[in-house]
Amino acid sequence: MENNFFGEETAVILGMGELTVGKCPMGTIGLGSCIALILHDRRKSLAGLAHIMLPESRGNTDRPGKFADTALNALLEEMEEFGSTKFSIAAIVVGGASMFEYSASSLNIGERNAAAVKDLLNAQGIRIEHEETGGKVGRSVYYWPEGKGRLIIKRADGTCSAL
Repeated sequence: MENNFFGEETAVILGMGELTVGKCPMGTIGLGSCIALILHDRRKSLAGLAHIMLPESRGNTDRPGKFADTALNALLEEMEEFGSTKFSIAAIVVGGASMFEYSASSLNIGERNAAAVKDLLNAQGIRIEHEETGGKVGRSVYYWPEGKGRLIIKRADGTCSAL
């Protein structure tokens, strides 16, 4: 498969703990145990993306994109400023890999991140449209919000999928 997809070179690329909302292409590279949370409002061709590092903020609010609980709320608030309602938003959840063989399940940050994001979405009544979590392979994600949205997931094992 070709290395550059149409528009990928113009995407807003987020680092760990960052988030963005808009109508432009967006992505994040090198997800290991982190989660890419994409919220999409098809009616408005609007999306939000957060590169979530940890499941809960425990009161830390300096970087809302870093934690599952603060990232979801920040994305929803910003999307509402553009006229979205949570009832018109669907979610895509990607990442949460277990990057180390020796990790005890209680320490598996990837699994805990995925569970936290899915629980928070469920509590908000937001439907998960697509999910690719777990495993032992890192991923990069690119998303185009226009229309029905377009998702490309590139995996560290060289495989790629487009939806």
